[in-house]
Amino acid sequence: MRSTLIDIAREAGVSSATVDRVLNNRNGVKERTREVVMEAARRLGYVSAGSPAGLVDSRVRLDFVLPAGTNTFIANLLQQLESQAAARPDLDVRIHSIEGFNPDTLARTLRELHGQTMGVGVIALDHPTVREAMRSLSAAGVPIVTLVSDILHVPRIGYIGIDNRAAGRLGGYLLGRFLGHGVKRKVALFAGSLSYRGHEEREMGFRHIIADEFPDLEVVELREIRDDRDRAFEEATALFRRHPDLAGIYNIGAGNSGIGRALVESGLARDLIFVGHELTEHTKTLLLSGVMDAVIDQNPRVEAREALSMLGLTAKGRPIDYHPPRLQVIFRENIPET
Repeated sequence: MRSTLIDIAREAGVSSATVDRVLNNRNGVKERTREVVMEAARRLGYVSAGSPAGLVDSRVRLDFVLPAGTNTFIANLLQQLESQAAARPDLDVRIHSIEGFNPDTLARTLRELHGQTMGVGVIALDHPTVREAMRSLSAAGVPIVTLVSDILHVPRIGYIGIDNRAAGRLGGYLLGRFLGHGVKRKVALFAGSLSYRGHEEREMGFRHIIADEFPDLEVVELREIRDDRDRAFEEATALFRRHPDLAGIYNIGAGNSGIGRALVESGLARDLIFVGHELTEHTKTLLLSGVMDAVIDQNPRVEAREALSMLGLTAKGRPIDYHPPRLQVIFRENIPET
């Protein structure tokens, strides 16, 4: 297995950013340090004997660990990472799609990246094994960013995503305004998994604004659907049987197409208010048909751009200039052009 820039940095006793500057023949490195780095690179077989600096493949290797499944937003994020990385000759980007609700699988994937990468982006479950794997990677000098859903109390250089608590409050506000005041009504929540801190934060924000500003609304159930459209369909269909007087739904995560299908097949599409997340081809169709009333969107193109920039700049020892994605509410009347 070929040595990496991290291996060279460890061997030479310098940072990976310094190794990158040496191999790219950039300024800002003392001559003695340059000699030490090149000697380490030759010793580890990264470059051949006599190779001068600046004539080697010194692309920054970045790895992204994303959940697999039917989540269209994640598929769009993956596509954006791939397409934007292809336009960055300075980056070597690899994406790992794994079973997203298994913390042991995620932790093992992160551990396997030791010595192989210069930066990691991850949509991470908030679980002890995952947190420990992230701490171990960071201790080895690998910068980490969390994507879409943050994790606190772990060493990471940044979180790239929206304020999920604010997003949940926005979801509650929309549902409350659609349903109005003065009449007791039932609403229900769907979530991918509350093991994702982002989903937990959205639930908290939703419940707080409902309790504070819309006391006539009663949250009767919360169902976890693991961001799977078929499971969402089954859970929603069963929910409608249990609560035929249900008035509204807020879907915290993915699976909107499954919920929409259940609404149509149950004959409730025009009777319930349905608010969810992420503008995708599925949610566009649901908005246009009137099955879905509002979509709270975050932009995967922006998140991919910022993740590549933050990790790439950090690996090169350069300052970060972060431009976070913004929350946007999409209705049928303001669906943006693609």
